[in-house]
Amino acid sequence: MQASAQRLADEVLFERALDVDASGEVPEPNLDLMRDAGLYGLWAPADVGGCGFDELERLPVLEALASGCLTTAFVWAQHGGGSANAARTPPGSALHEQWAAALATGERRSGVAFAHVLRPEPCLFAERSGDGWLLRGLAPFVTGWGHIDAVLVAAHDADRLVWMLIPAIEARTLTSHRLRLAAVDSSVTVELRFDGHAVGDEQVIEVVRYDDWLAVYRQGLRTNGALMLGVASRALTLLGPSPLDAEVDAARVALHAADVDDMAECRAQVGYVGIRATSALVSSVGGRAITIGHHAQRLAREALFLLVQGQTADIRAGHLRRLGATEPGR
Repeated sequence: MQASAQRLADEVLFERALDVDASGEVPEPNLDLMRDAGLYGLWAPADVGGCGFDELERLPVLEALASGCLTTAFVWAQHGGGSANAARTPPGSALHEQWAAALATGERRSGVAFAHVLRPEPCLFAERSGDGWLLRGLAPFVTGWGHIDAVLVAAHDADRLVWMLIPAIEARTLTSHRLRLAAVDSSVTVELRFDGHAVGDEQVIEVVRYDDWLAVYRQGLRTNGALMLGVASRALTLLGPSPLDAEVDAARVALHAADVDDMAECRAQVGYVGIRATSALVSSVGGRAITIGHHAQRLAREALFLLVQGQTADIRAGHLRRLGATEPGR
């Protein structure tokens, strides 16, 4: 699977990456190629049609695809949350029957709406109502809108999170506003507004204490680091041999081996070498690197995006320390 992903990245995605970056939307054929290669099954077990991979087996595939076209890879990677959660719902349940196999095979695609739950102030709330819930508030960052069939949503209910998998269909009570991003803008990332949007109990995956979810989330911080390693690796391939090759290799080894307590520092180091690798490429190319048709500026912008994507307070502190800065207000 890794070899297949790397060939796809080198022979197709990288060749299209500048066009995708400028087009405003990921082309459907890019996503179809990933479906046909079985890549949408990376997060699902074999019994629903997936690959049955664990986290460490997924990382090289994520890195390979990000080295080709981060925008395409990022839209695809959002599929993991919905696919994995649909697969673990009870067989025979409405969610399982509707989504588990369809998402595992890539017949249907999913996205996620839960980055907001890491914010200090909640912005999306679930209110119990009859045989379901009403959602009110904002999900500020939802990627792949228009390309996804379902979205995994988390909303606050006091000290709990209500997790649900709902159709990605706009309605009077569910509307989107597109965000313009400095990098991966063609991912079609939107802000979703929920105005008393009704969700039935049959669409709810689980209701879990926030602290319990956060403990699990901290264990999954490795994944976003693989995307930065892909961008950094492509920059170094274009740059040619340098001491940065060994630094990226060391950061990769440390990230793969890290336990949960080391994860933030490893992610910070990956971010640091990613910024340096892409900056080195820009510097080596010179003035041409900042023309819109050159990969160097694209990779540098993508590295900046990944510096803050999936960032926690501990990762941010590690970035700032390495960059010789301090936390704002300190």
